[in-house]
Amino acid sequence: MKKHALTVLLPMLMATPLAAQDFAAAAKDYFDTEISEWATAQVLVDAVNAQNAMTSGYSQAEIDALDLAWRAEVGSSTTPTITPVLENVAANFLRERVTGSGAAITEIFVTDAMGLNVAASDLTSDYWQGDEAKHSETYAQGADGFHISEVELDDSTQRYQAQVSFTLVDPATGQAIGAVTVGVDAESLM
Repeated sequence: MKKHALTVLLPMLMATPLAAQDFAAAAKDYFDTEISEWATAQVLVDAVNAQNAMTSGYSQAEIDALDLAWRAEVGSSTTPTITPVLENVAANFLRERVTGSGAAITEIFVTDAMGLNVAASDLTSDYWQGDEAKHSETYAQGADGFHISEVELDDSTQRYQAQVSFTLVDPATGQAIGAVTVGVDAESLM
């Protein structure tokens, strides 16, 4: 009963500026205490650097074609664009973080400098994140880029979540190389 009441009330509570500020502070605290310790794991840095080497010269037309291919593959039995993102060492690392979060994290995905998915714990609805705040307010802002989205009902999980996104920095160079987005269950932070 308590969970149902919270699910019904959460959208109304988050509509107030004070509640949104409180949630943003809780999400930032969760990042500082739980996410930042693995946020620059070498497995993620290596995966993004490898993909950046392949995608750095892609045109917008090539990116759009890949994004269309991804969207067409969602729900299909043949997934040559999706499979490499979901089945790699970095994706396995991300799934371990989701599992180890005690249901506080709903999803994680990592993008390259172009905003294209590199690794994901779960299927995303699209391949290109470069046109969204999770990329434009992180990677595009440099090493200190950070973004917390509004709380929304996630269609795939049927849970209220916010996305905490941040620039992925290569510790060896100090350069921004991509971005990480972590879906955080809103109820777990309230």
